[in-house]
Amino acid sequence: METMTATTGRTTAGPAAVPAGTTRERAVRYLHAGLRLALGWVFLWAFLDKLFGLGLATEGKDAWIDGGSPTKGFLAFGATGPFEGFYGGIAGAAWADWLFMLGLAAIGTALVLGIGVRIAAVTGGLLLVMMWTAVLPPENNPFMDDHLIYAAVLALLALVNAGDTLGLGRVWAALPVVRRFPWLR
Repeated sequence: METMTATTGRTTAGPAAVPAGTTRERAVRYLHAGLRLALGWVFLWAFLDKLFGLGLATEGKDAWIDGGSPTKGFLAFGATGPFEGFYGGIAGAAWADWLFMLGLAAIGTALVLGIGVRIAAVTGGLLLVMMWTAVLPPENNPFMDDHLIYAAVLALLALVNAGDTLGLGRVWAALPVVRRFPWLR
């Protein structure tokens, strides 16, 4: 039998067999799950705040449910850089509002539940990169900002099947349609 020593992290012969890395691998799985849940909440909170105008990023008078536009203010007045004209042109368009809000809700829900994490990662990454291009160059760095970091974390979460821990990822993966089309995982 083997046991892991606390000082070296290696396994040694002994009565309690613990495979090397088991504790670390479990900790990493839970860290990935925590990141997935946190990013899911970031997307869901943005959706809820814009939908109801909860007063943090969106004032009550600008709530989507009361006729406000979730894209108009930022895209019309906050976009800068080489894509300013493009984003200004779609600011407040009904199709842009609907796509943005549906995207926030779907990505956030998928991440929180741990289902469709690969699709959520791709669509969330695309949304985040588009948000990054809306404010080029970033305010505090020549090119890097939180949007790119979040997009990279989403890619990582998809690669490690982060929905399986503290989520419904295993149940989702067992569905016939997901087994047939693994990209839905």
